[in-house]
Amino acid sequence: MIGFSLVGTGTGRGPMWPDSYSNEVVFMAVRIRLQRRGSTKRPFYAVVVADAKMPRDGRFLEKLGTYNPLKESDKLEMAMDRYTHWVGVGAIPTDTVASLLKRTAAAG
Repeated sequence: MIGFSLVGTGTGRGPMWPDSYSNEVVFMAVRIRLQRRGSTKRPFYAVVVADAKMPRDGRFLEKLGTYNPLKESDKLEMAMDRYTHWVGVGAIPTDTVASLLKRTAAAG
């Protein structure tokens, strides 16, 4: 990608914040993603803010909402003010969460 680079530490421990004088963009390690809940063959998901290194169903920072793929209408319920806050401080939504939000916005 043009204009994007990731500054490495050289120790294999992930990205490092660049100098304050640098114009390089550093990706934040916090993601807005789905966490699977529910039973076998009855999926139900929670939309959570989690560290990218945590497992899918592991520890998270905050629960933003829910997604029920089996429900006919209003599948995604989310606190948009908290979503806006987390995106504002640098959290990156996964492709799935971004497409769900786009689909919900187009429907409503």
